[in-house]
Amino acid sequence: MTLIMTKNWQRNIILFLASQTISLFGSSLVQYAIMWYITLETKSGIMMTISIICGFLPTLFLSPFAGVWVDRFSRKSLIILADALIALSTLISAIIFIKGFGSLWLLFVMSAIRALGAAVQMPAVGALIPQIVPEDKLTQVNGANGSIMAIVNLISPMVSAALLTMTTLELIFFIDVVTAIIAILILLLFLPIPVHAKALNKEPISYFNDLAQGFNYIKKHEFIKKFFYFMAIFLILVTPVAFLTPLQVARSFGDDVWRLTAIEIAFSLGMMAGGAIIATWGGFKNKIHTMTLSIFLTGMLTFLLGFTPIFSLYLVFMAISGVAMPIFHTPATVLLQEKVEADFLGRIFGILTMISSAVMPLGMLVFGPLSDLIEIEWLLMGTGLLIFIQGFFLIKNNALLEAGKPIVKQE
Repeated sequence: MTLIMTKNWQRNIILFLASQTISLFGSSLVQYAIMWYITLETKSGIMMTISIICGFLPTLFLSPFAGVWVDRFSRKSLIILADALIALSTLISAIIFIKGFGSLWLLFVMSAIRALGAAVQMPAVGALIPQIVPEDKLTQVNGANGSIMAIVNLISPMVSAALLTMTTLELIFFIDVVTAIIAILILLLFLPIPVHAKALNKEPISYFNDLAQGFNYIKKHEFIKKFFYFMAIFLILVTPVAFLTPLQVARSFGDDVWRLTAIEIAFSLGMMAGGAIIATWGGFKNKIHTMTLSIFLTGMLTFLLGFTPIFSLYLVFMAISGVAMPIFHTPATVLLQEKVEADFLGRIFGILTMISSAVMPLGMLVFGPLSDLIEIEWLLMGTGLLIFIQGFFLIKNNALLEAGKPIVKQE
């Protein structure tokens, strides 16, 4: 099990989540600004596909090695370095735009560099949380973190849209640099986190050997292997609803910035509610049952997003989709944090990041060009039906059901 900092754990997790929230806010401003800029300027599924691939492909290649780093080095230091890399790339991009050399392709390169930072940061955060939070509080903390992320995603599109209409893109880039610096200072000055046991081992690092050990660990644990198979299929199926809904809205309802803002706000409000629900409720006793409920909701709502011609009703379905997200993500994250040995957490989260970084761009290679040939509504209805069906496979899997049972504490 992971060494838990039981003393002042509440203070520590508040400081840690505060730093990540500040960093996420700046990153979200840039993310929405880039997405809307490309959507409104091109209205092209191909351009959206290129942008998404640039934002995921670097993560695919780096995340397995990043998982090794997370198990071998200080996780706090890795998060700081990742934030610094993202801030530096954003600063350079802002200067280039000010000099008048900004272009669509520069935004693609910028997305790729930011993806490298995310490849390190995501597994590091996932592995660090159980290091500072007691095991019986993981669901509440991860649920609360989901609500915090939802609040950021609620505020940031409104702020980003306002800034995009009033000022230049490079100013938004500078805001991201400032928020990254603040987040780094909080971690450096106010949050002492002891290095975990594996990182104290000074034996030589063999990246491929460590990575092979991570894959062997998955092979030996049936529930992790089945969970990763499930996630790969699920992430392909949610690709249209995750990435093509802004393009759908621009084509079917109008290319006004307020409409793109509205769908993000609706989804974020839903996520905020979903995070609060899972943090207070805790889910069913078996985590797989909770995750299955979310899958059924996601499938049904994805279908309805392709079915409705009324924008106000579309926003309602988008909000309920947001509720479903933390109801799946929180128990899935806690399941890994509870069941995976501490020395392998970084690699397991790194491999999971690699899977998500691979399958969604692959999905966009199909769905992106396809969206220029057929209506996105048909893509949403088809994938929504398949997601709903996939929920039955999840709830019928004995290995996952066994892993999802609550831990029985020994007296």
